[in-house]
Amino acid sequence: MRAAVLQAPGQTPGYREHPAPEPPPGHALVRVTAAPIAPLDLLCASGTSYFGRPATPYVPGVQGVGVVERSAVLPEGARVFFATRAGMAPGDGSLAELCAVPEADLVLLSADVPDAELAALGMSGVAAWMCLTARGRLRPGERVLVLGAGGAVGQAAVGAAKLLGAGRVVAVARSPEARERARRAGADEVVELAGDVDELTVRFRDALGGDVDVVVDPVFGTAATAASRVLATGGRLVNLGGSSGDLAEFSSAVLRGRAADVLGYTNNVLTRDQRDGALAALAEHAARGRLRVAHQVLPLAEVADAWRRQAAGETGGRLVLTP
Repeated sequence: MRAAVLQAPGQTPGYREHPAPEPPPGHALVRVTAAPIAPLDLLCASGTSYFGRPATPYVPGVQGVGVVERSAVLPEGARVFFATRAGMAPGDGSLAELCAVPEADLVLLSADVPDAELAALGMSGVAAWMCLTARGRLRPGERVLVLGAGGAVGQAAVGAAKLLGAGRVVAVARSPEARERARRAGADEVVELAGDVDELTVRFRDALGGDVDVVVDPVFGTAATAASRVLATGGRLVNLGGSSGDLAEFSSAVLRGRAADVLGYTNNVLTRDQRDGALAALAEHAARGRLRVAHQVLPLAEVADAWRRQAAGETGGRLVLTP
């Protein structure tokens, strides 16, 4: 089969022939129709992630959409979303024509949403949805602040917050292009991520029209520090990434005085029911045109260029590859 193959950590995958997978017991064979290049793919392939150096050569791709070719659980031709452990454990991922997937990691799809659109949302959309619901406990009418709102998680969080009944959604992003993506996702107001903590604190409160109930934070650093200062009584800051740094400073007096929560989130601890339920909700909203992440569809043969562009942040959205 043809696949994107990483020969060594830190390199760029190349499009080449690769042995087709032979699924072991408990695995299905999926013909891939769309797979995104996700931040986790870049991290794992770098060889510097907390999962350690991946065994190479291997096919990256931690998620995708496809059609079942062989399974002990689902019928041939069933349309599925799937996740893999490529780069985190030995084995190949979704950036290929075929992929062997544990049966438990298949999610049967029923919503009529294009494969590439769902691939672009994927587990980033799941993370946004769960940060707002299970972790953030968002209630209708509450104010939401989304940091890093131009990325896939941020766009999904802006759109999902509106769908879940947030009273006001303020998006924060660094570049003009990212701020425009957040605006198209449905933000009520968009704030530039620039300046020191004091400046950001004032900017956040002005845009929100007061304090904030739920913060979705994939960036951490200075932005998270400023966001913590505008938490309402009982406010919740949910962190799921550190693209702006691994450290933020929180005031004990503020957190105690407002009985606020600072919470961590990762998709890695989701139950199967939580993941499947979130994906079903995302797919249904996407099928109705109510939720979308900016993306570009490219042929898998262009993986080397696409990988470099995604790594450099020169994409204007998520890149989705189709075999």
